[in-house]
Amino acid sequence: ACSKAVPMKPKEFFDLVADMRKAQKEYFKTPASAYKAKQDALSKSKKLEKQVDDEITRVEKILVERMQRTLDFDGNLQ
Repeated sequence: ACSKAVPMKPKEFFDLVADMRKAQKEYFKTPASAYKAKQDALSKSKKLEKQVDDEITRVEKILVERMQRTLDFDGNLQ
C-alpha cells in the first residue's frame, strides 16, 4: 500500500528513529536459530526504516522547494 507521507513533528521523528534503532538492535541480538522471531524483528525493523526514509524524503523535498524559491534567475541567492 502506497501511503502519502504525513508531516511529523520533531519529537515524533525522534521517537520513530529511537523505535527503529530498538528494532534493529532486537533483530541483531535475535539468534538465527529463532527463525520466526528473527523474521518478525526484521519485518518490524524494515517497516520503521521505511517510515524514517519517507519522512526524510518529505522534508528534503520541502527544503529543495524552499531553496529553489530563494534563487533568482542567475542562480544567486536573493
